[in-house]
Amino acid sequence: MYKYDQLDQQIVDERVTQYRDQVRRYLAGELTEEEFRPLRLQNGLYIQRQAPMLRIAVPYGMLSSRQLRKLGDLARRFDKGYAHFSTRQNCQLNWPKLEDTPEILAELATVEMHAIQTSGNCIRNITTDQFAGIAPDEVVDPRAMAEILRQWSTFHPEFALLPRKFKIAVSGTKQDRAIVQAHDIGMEFYLDANQKLAIKVWVGGGLGRTPILGSVIREHLEWQHAPTYCEAIVRVYNLHGRRDNAYKARIKILVKALGIEEFSKQVEAEWAHLKDSQNTITQAELARVSEHFEPMPYATLSVNSASYEAAIASNKAFANWVKRSVHAHKQAGYRAVTLSLKAHGIAPGDATSEQMEVVADLAEAYSFGELRVSHEQNLILADVALDDLFPLWEKARAHGLATPNVGLLTDIICCPGGDFCSLANAKSIPIALAIQDQFDNLDYLHDIGDLELNISGCMNGCGHHSIGHIGILGVDKDGSEWYQVALGGKQGNDASIGTVIGPAFSAEEMPSVVQRLIDVYIQERTPEERFIDTVRRIGTAPFKANVYANKETSLV
Repeated sequence: MYKYDQLDQQIVDERVTQYRDQVRRYLAGELTEEEFRPLRLQNGLYIQRQAPMLRIAVPYGMLSSRQLRKLGDLARRFDKGYAHFSTRQNCQLNWPKLEDTPEILAELATVEMHAIQTSGNCIRNITTDQFAGIAPDEVVDPRAMAEILRQWSTFHPEFALLPRKFKIAVSGTKQDRAIVQAHDIGMEFYLDANQKLAIKVWVGGGLGRTPILGSVIREHLEWQHAPTYCEAIVRVYNLHGRRDNAYKARIKILVKALGIEEFSKQVEAEWAHLKDSQNTITQAELARVSEHFEPMPYATLSVNSASYEAAIASNKAFANWVKRSVHAHKQAGYRAVTLSLKAHGIAPGDATSEQMEVVADLAEAYSFGELRVSHEQNLILADVALDDLFPLWEKARAHGLATPNVGLLTDIICCPGGDFCSLANAKSIPIALAIQDQFDNLDYLHDIGDLELNISGCMNGCGHHSIGHIGILGVDKDGSEWYQVALGGKQGNDASIGTVIGPAFSAEEMPSVVQRLIDVYIQERTPEERFIDTVRRIGTAPFKANVYANKETSLV
């Protein structure tokens, strides 16, 4: 993973000193709430429903075991003994005291971490595929480019106060796992006809209010121009994006209003001034940044392991876990492993301090001391030898980290919702837990097969409900909490936005609603179909009919 140089560390240390003084001045009454608000947001601090929330940056989802240990320690000392991993691959503390936040940031700086630009109207954390660098379908490892974009966007003076928050995702694989189409800017790396690295650029995607998949603004961009082309896009957005209406301020609204042709025309005109400027990446600069990513010390291993195969044959529980949680690797004799943060009865994406210590131990023992965070809110050990999979599973299972539900219905993506977030219309976590209770049968889950269920507590869509095969959105109806259901959303190369099937449901109804949807799928599916395939083939009407049968409802 990326290792700081002296300048990186200096920037983070100086920001901690600056923020410490800002908090001191606020607590002393020298800064008003209005004056302090943008300062705390620039450092990842929100004031939520119950307490402050501190969002900690995990650039492109990469963590070292040392960093994870620090997060676990901070959660124990300054929070309630757990932390939440978000769909932006970041980590959130939900209960810190305001006066403790400077010390938390100082502690983070000792392990090359920070909370810079994790909130506010700026360019947020750059995200990518959780299997970057090891995926068999990878065209290029995108992490060095993600780091260059992080450095370009951090403290960019022109983009410190955009109309709204701004999100960029990069993908270097044939199959998109970074949801590039659903970001303000999505960059898809590929090899062109001359076998040279190029980028397909998407713009204007977003999953909040008015979910929209992005449009291709440029089919072929030479990789050297990634920062300057992004800068041209953000400049046009900064100039024309609405600031009079927060609900219409995202770039997706501007692209829709202007049309992709006019928006592209303005971007190209702006890029003409930037194309060969100092932000154009040279081969030397790419090499410099790449050197900060230490290569993994892979051993020469056989493609097979007798002990691994014997364990699969003799242990059904291990075999089921392997089927869902172990993934292919480009290096012979290695696999990637997803550690599920979706154990029964636990809020999706939450990990205790003890679990973070355990994962850090596992990373050091089995994966060169590194791990990743996925936007599905799980943790990944990317470099596990075949012979190590069984002992790793035994240790992970003992600490609630080996639930074999990755990619299944109970591998729920879920925002913190109304239990924490002051923006939420409804609670998300209780709905997720109730659905877990309804489907607390692993054999049944495996029979259902691949299914993505995503829950958001409000229209901001932090739970990615718009691209869930089943998407659940909390809404307010006369002061009470109700839930809309959408079908047909999907991430990946063939991404789609789900369609709301009808009136909203009460919280108590949600488990049975999901059950009725599953009943239709099981009745209508062909042997090879996943849930999303059946929805796309037969449409939403049969699902809607079964869900609303004999039910009187009123539209929300």
